[in-house]
Amino acid sequence: MKKILLLLLALPLATTCWAQEKIVVFHAGSLSVPFAEIEQAFEAQYPQYDIQREASGSVAAARKVTDIKKPADVMASADYKVIDNLMIPNDAKFNAQFATNEMVLAYTAQSKYSDQITADNWPEIFLKEGVKVGHSDPNLDPCGYRSMLVTQLAEDYYQMPGLFDKLFGYGDSYQNGEENRDKVIVRPKETDLLGLIEAGVYDYLYIYKSVAEQHHLRYLSLPEEVSLKSADFAAQYEAATFKINGKKPGEWITQKGAPMVYGITVAENDVCPANREGAVLFVKFVLSDAGQAIMAKNGQGVIAPAKITGDAAILN
Repeated sequence: MKKILLLLLALPLATTCWAQEKIVVFHAGSLSVPFAEIEQAFEAQYPQYDIQREASGSVAAARKVTDIKKPADVMASADYKVIDNLMIPNDAKFNAQFATNEMVLAYTAQSKYSDQITADNWPEIFLKEGVKVGHSDPNLDPCGYRSMLVTQLAEDYYQMPGLFDKLFGYGDSYQNGEENRDKVIVRPKETDLLGLIEAGVYDYLYIYKSVAEQHHLRYLSLPEEVSLKSADFAAQYEAATFKINGKKPGEWITQKGAPMVYGITVAENDVCPANREGAVLFVKFVLSDAGQAIMAKNGQGVIAPAKITGDAAILN
């Protein structure tokens, strides 16, 4: 009986802490390729650790930490504001802005009008009968709400009133399943859509430049006034807004257009504090010259040194 009691007392520790020195990293789908390389480089330098990565939309990743308290050591978001809005102060103490990107329109040789589309006429092409476009879920993935913001900015830039409503018809927020299935295809994160465009299920994809390059897709670069690339147009980007689900049912977060900036933090809900040292080492590696070189190699801009907000004493 005494042995059974001891086993029962030990069970919570065995089920909530990692058997080995694992570092669980939740991250944006668009970070899958560079983080796979960073994982290899990090483990080569720190062989005592085993990186366990889990990709999803950034909002979904944050909610796994904040809502269901799924154990995690690190969270990296394609939009640093996801960390600010959903995780700080209870589930994270700091936010390190470490990388940039831009929105592009990916397509294949089989996409309708692929031989005609340009940076000047893509809105007209998108509205043509039979043309189908894809974007990720705005409530789960920053690439999704950035797709909405880009289209709103394009409506003004190309002087095409009604472009957003004609293409999507979402109003100021997206509800799951409401898309016009003859015109639009939606999946939880942008990387879920890659195989479908390559299979010819639809024609054009709102996507990050880095992801298009990593997967060797053709893509159309957008004017900087539209692409969410440049800090020079930050004030102009703010004119575009879109609402996503807030922290609680019935609450909303209004996303404003802004230059694309990625954020990374150490999650505070890890039930195995012994992994904290490894989490800090991983974040510091991502922010290091070696980590930033891997990000740049995979088509992303880097912020060096990283811009860190909040209580980052843990990194010292």
